Amino acid sequence: MGATEFSVSTAGKWLGLVSAIWIQSISGNNYTFSNYSHALKSLMHLTQLQLNNLSVAKDVGKAFGLLAGLSSDFLPTWAILLIGSVEGLIGYGVQWLVVGQFINPLPYWQMCVFLCLGGNSTTWMNTAVLVTSIRNFRRNRGPVSGILKGFVGLSTAIFTNLCSALFADDPASFLLMLALIPFAVCIAGVFFLREVPPAKTVTAEDDSEEASYFGVCNAVAVVVAVYLLAYGFVPSPSSLVSRVFVAVLLVLLASPVGIPVYSYFKGRKSKSNRDVEGQRVTEPLLIQSDDKENGAVTVAAEEEVVVVKGRPAVGEEHTIWEAMRSVDFWILFTSFLCGVGTGLAVMNNMGQIGLALGYTDVSLFVSLTSIWGFFGRIISGSVSELFIKKAATPRPLWNAASQILMAVGYILLAMALPGSLYIGSIVVGICYGVRLAITVPTASELFGLKYYGLIYNILILNLPLGSFLFSGLLAGILYDREATATEGGGNTCVGGHCYRLVFIVMAAACIVGFFLDILLSIRTKNVYNKISMSKKSKKSLGTSSSQ
Repeated sequence: MGATEFSVSTAGKWLGLVSAIWIQSISGNNYTFSNYSHALKSLMHLTQLQLNNLSVAKDVGKAFGLLAGLSSDFLPTWAILLIGSVEGLIGYGVQWLVVGQFINPLPYWQMCVFLCLGGNSTTWMNTAVLVTSIRNFRRNRGPVSGILKGFVGLSTAIFTNLCSALFADDPASFLLMLALIPFAVCIAGVFFLREVPPAKTVTAEDDSEEASYFGVCNAVAVVVAVYLLAYGFVPSPSSLVSRVFVAVLLVLLASPVGIPVYSYFKGRKSKSNRDVEGQRVTEPLLIQSDDKENGAVTVAAEEEVVVVKGRPAVGEEHTIWEAMRSVDFWILFTSFLCGVGTGLAVMNNMGQIGLALGYTDVSLFVSLTSIWGFFGRIISGSVSELFIKKAATPRPLWNAASQILMAVGYILLAMALPGSLYIGSIVVGICYGVRLAITVPTASELFGLKYYGLIYNILILNLPLGSFLFSGLLAGILYDREATATEGGGNTCVGGHCYRLVFIVMAAACIVGFFLDILLSIRTKNVYNKISMSKKSKKSLGTSSSQ
């Protein structure tokens, strides 16, 4: 590969990542239900159980993410993005028509269908973004997952604060933004997000450069998060302050585009250096080993392993059927349910939790969950990658830590002490973020990248399943029982008792998830030892070649 081709390829890869960041910044609309759920409840005269089942319908849309996963093996990235953007336009567009009272409220089952469409739209966006980006940055799966999932977490706060700044928290305007903005951004991303063939050679300088670019992305993301957090605490900002906030936010989100621009011109400038023989070395992409006992020959490509003959073990390339037969897959699946299922229940019920504890405006708690979820995602992605390289620490161990912390958060919320909702929102946000950011690269490391799109979407089935179990059934039924007992049959409950039993049950679920994550860490220790040794050997080879 010539120097000019290399610079174009590298710049194209980073331009794709920047496009992915923008798409992820607007693809968390599925987590914003609390911002307009009260309008739907009032307009359609719903009980809390009916409202929670609407949120379940929204999350059931993710169950059809299997279609996106299957399509990722046959359709190009741009087609997957286009399908997701059109689906979101329809799903949230109809909700906007209803909440804005441009049309009469639709029958309950029809509203469930359109919420399901809106929820499913994000699975197409996320599949296109994650599969493409992780394949483009195979050697840095943790940081890529952390950055992309981090911006998904921020997207709730981005939408919430933009709506507060521009439309004074009008639910109809908020839904119009959810319909139009993701559609426009995905249409733009169609032209830039694509899979780039991996370079056949790599140097230590390239690895260092890639790490520095990830550092810039992380820094921008942290600045955006702090900026959003600060704005959330501004008391009654004027229209001028709000418009300035929006302008600065858009500039911050656009700033990562400087990375591919810089990369392109740097590559062209260093053409003469790259053409000098011996400056670039072949990376040991292929390492063969023989397994005489099972009669199999395996070929390791970077961290992934492809079995030529014989049944794959954890850490090797799996077909969908082989992954579904693996005990480790179901341990990961169930522990994921305990973390994201309970966290999603809190997000879906944040409006009613806040009202029960005496808060009339819950937008701050929605933003807190979103922003601290971002910190959980972005930090855990990079830190887990570092600990794999340094100490071969299994990624599931970080999930185990998050489960314990999340259980503590639920206990605090159950106690309903003054300020507990602030602390609980932060803790749940962090742990939910860690769970998402860690599980994404873990699945690719344990079961390979060949069928990763479908494997990822099978794991994401935990979102509708968890929403149904913990939000639709547990929270909805127990809340309505408390409301009936204390309000004479009404559908409103006020007091710390409204969700106390819900939080206690979810804390117990997190404890179960903790033990499952510990078990998976033990079972996958050898896999992460091999990944760590691989990363260290490449680093030492690159260093010795440059000397």
